[in-house]
Amino acid sequence: MSIYSDYLQEIEERKELGLHPKPIDGAELLSVIIDQIKDLDNEFREDSLNFFIYNVLPGTTSAAEVKAKFLKEIILKEEVVKEITPTFAFEQLSHMKGGPSVKVLLDLALGSNIEIAKEAAKVLKTQVFLYEADTAQLEDAYQLGNPIAKELIESYAQAEFFTKLPEIEEEIEIVTFVAGIGDISTDLLSPGADAHSRSDRELHGQCMFEHNKEMQKELLALKEKHPNKRVMLIADKGTMGVGSSRMSGVNNVALWTGIPSSPYVPFINIAPVIAGTNGIAPIFLTTVGVTGGIGIDLKNWVKQKDAEGNTIVDEEGEPILKEEYSVTTGTVLTINTKTKKLYKDGKEVKDISTALTPPKKEFIKAGGSYAVVFGKKLQTFACKVLGIDVPQVYATAKEVSIDGQGLTAVEKIFNRNAVGTTPGKTLHAGSNVRVEVNIVGSQDTTGLMTSQELENMAATVISPIVDCGYQSGCHTASVWDDKSKANIPRLMKFMNDFGLVTARHPEGKYHAMTDVIHKVLNDLAVDDWDVIIGGDSHTRMAKGVAFGADSGTVALALATGEATMPIPESVKVTFKGEMKSYMDFRDVVHATQQQMLNQFDGENVFQGKIIEVHIGTLTSDQAFTFTDWTAEMKAKASICISEDETLIESLEISRDRIQIMIDKGMDNPKQDLKGLVDKANTRIIEIKTGTKSALKPDADAKYYQEVVIDLDKIIEPMIADPDVNNEDVSKRYTHDNIQPLSFYGGTKKVDLGFIGSCMIHKGDMKILAQMLKNIEAQNGEVKFNAPLVVAPPTYNIVDELKAEGDWDVLVKYSGFEFDDSAPKGLARTKYKNMLYLERPGCNLCMGNQEKAEAGDTVMATSTRLFQGRVVRDTEEKKGESLLSSTPVVVLSTILGRTPTIEEYQAAVDGIVLTKFKPSTKQLVG
Repeated sequence: MSIYSDYLQEIEERKELGLHPKPIDGAELLSVIIDQIKDLDNEFREDSLNFFIYNVLPGTTSAAEVKAKFLKEIILKEEVVKEITPTFAFEQLSHMKGGPSVKVLLDLALGSNIEIAKEAAKVLKTQVFLYEADTAQLEDAYQLGNPIAKELIESYAQAEFFTKLPEIEEEIEIVTFVAGIGDISTDLLSPGADAHSRSDRELHGQCMFEHNKEMQKELLALKEKHPNKRVMLIADKGTMGVGSSRMSGVNNVALWTGIPSSPYVPFINIAPVIAGTNGIAPIFLTTVGVTGGIGIDLKNWVKQKDAEGNTIVDEEGEPILKEEYSVTTGTVLTINTKTKKLYKDGKEVKDISTALTPPKKEFIKAGGSYAVVFGKKLQTFACKVLGIDVPQVYATAKEVSIDGQGLTAVEKIFNRNAVGTTPGKTLHAGSNVRVEVNIVGSQDTTGLMTSQELENMAATVISPIVDCGYQSGCHTASVWDDKSKANIPRLMKFMNDFGLVTARHPEGKYHAMTDVIHKVLNDLAVDDWDVIIGGDSHTRMAKGVAFGADSGTVALALATGEATMPIPESVKVTFKGEMKSYMDFRDVVHATQQQMLNQFDGENVFQGKIIEVHIGTLTSDQAFTFTDWTAEMKAKASICISEDETLIESLEISRDRIQIMIDKGMDNPKQDLKGLVDKANTRIIEIKTGTKSALKPDADAKYYQEVVIDLDKIIEPMIADPDVNNEDVSKRYTHDNIQPLSFYGGTKKVDLGFIGSCMIHKGDMKILAQMLKNIEAQNGEVKFNAPLVVAPPTYNIVDELKAEGDWDVLVKYSGFEFDDSAPKGLARTKYKNMLYLERPGCNLCMGNQEKAEAGDTVMATSTRLFQGRVVRDTEEKKGESLLSSTPVVVLSTILGRTPTIEEYQAAVDGIVLTKFKPSTKQLVG
């Protein structure tokens, strides 16, 4: 069969799924389609025209290159297609977003035919995705006196590509759709199990609301009833978009409720309107901005206060809430973008100025944040060529500077890495800053979307500003199925060619490394002053400051080496007291969340803030357990403040692990990994010599709040419980329900245990091995009354455990050990009561490959307890994902139930758990 016949066959198969033809991204297929267009008698000519005009992906896809070339031939009248006039060809080029289309337009604009040049210039004045090769060509022509080049550069200097866009509507009528009560995870909008289809936007759209067709029909009916209104998706009594950035979640919301970005590019919608009673999760809100959407903090339910200002609580001690205004599905509201208010029946119900700040309104006007970022870059280039100051077109970057006030750790990092700010001005929280990015990580289930975003913004190589980019393979590690085999090699080749270090080499030149991305990035961050951006909410390193991001923001960081964001306020966390010998540091992490909520009357003061944790004495491996969990605390990010000696030890560990990657042959042609080793060595010398000590805040820094965690109060293991049967639906599946082990009375049945994910380190694996040896010594055997799945985070850990003898212990008690030469091709659906030693990677935590049996109660070291993530419900029983420390998970699977505190203390007696003693030093600069 021909490639076109194959495409027709695929179209028929998609029809059966209710889908349209898949957008074309390949040069070979489009070349055949163009030949059929040229053949006036071809039976497929009409369809081929439609495919060419309406169904080709833009940017730097190979199809876009072929399309741009053919449009150029039509404009030059080298080819004649009656349905595509030269004028229409220019219109097509204007929607192709840079890359080959800009090259064609520049060639035409700087060519000898003045009429064509003028038309090309008209289109170029609307384009922003120009790269160094494009601007260099334009500057060369300007220096040679080309009048069109001068006209273009003058237009760019005035940012006419932005100023001549239509202003945003003053009033936006919306109709509400309540997607759920309580926190809404991004899994509801884009389930992890459907990660394989994310790059096929229409297909992936079918999984919206976790494939709930009734909800989808209800949404469509609402749109049909209100054809002139925008649908606002709402998390009532909760926060929208918790869990991850999930660009695919925003893409799905936009696909169902947004506006098409172009009539010639299918299934790419923009401008969704999203809201939550408690706002939008921080990184999800960033993703909304990528698409020019609006994210609203409704505050439609408020806590009731008594005459003294104290919160009124019910019999169970829960705050009593009052509904200030209803947002029930079908409620009509009006957003006024000038007054920045939300109206209902003409009456103001909420000030929404935080959703309509000047930068956010620019994103809305430009159709997304990319166009603003690239527009500013293009304007700066043009003004430099002309030798003029940059005209104030965009909103001035907000610069907050407070005389006499010291800096928090994050304020110091932002001041160090900021670009384009007023020289000599010290910036504090609230400032909006462009910062250079040191490390960028792309993970494998969002990586295909990142590669598409890079193609759409016409980027072809990683920015030289970035110290290192890394493409992981961890989210598809546990099951190497047909979907993974089709997607991942393609992704690795693209990213390898783009200049990233990749977990898999496209030609298999080194052993595939499926290490958990957050663990790798934690090692690649070799400076406590670094800025890290990663395609996952758990990008929260223990060195530097790291921000989890959507696939688009990752693409932007890779292409430009920059990120733009406000400097967040910080919450300072310190510790007092003494940690009990039988407690694990995971219990300290959970207790931090619990004690914080108790201290602040149930208010999560961490939400949207930087958690500056004065960890002091824990190396980055162990401290990462805290920073990792801050995603579940709904914080924007976290920063660890360490003693000098501890930071040196952390940097030495990172340096040596990077060297192992180099020894495996993983470095790229630019030798970025070697550069990181050199950078680590330099930083170590700086600290040892006192030239520049470890990052610390100023003593007079100002914090949003300060939280002191009392270690003396942590007297038993702490468990994050999804509380699946709570009568108040809004209280289910939050990470705020932290219970002590005794709450379960040693009777709660546990069906499966999971030790793995980014929350564990080598120490956890050694604890597991020692517990198994102790249990055998006590009982004469190790008998599992529930399955225990173990997935080490990295291959380095496996190698170290093998060298130290612990891996042999685990193998001795296991019934399954992963085999890289024959990886699993199918996910398990049933588990036996035994130990499974799985391949390093995310495994059950991600929920996109393997899951527990439906209805199970799972005890895990994982991070996510959302409905359906690790375990689905059955009609008879809700699946539960309880999160705890490694010792609790081990003992729960041995017993088949939660242990009593006495059983727990006996089981860990003599085992060295993750120790933590608060620093006695003043951790301030």
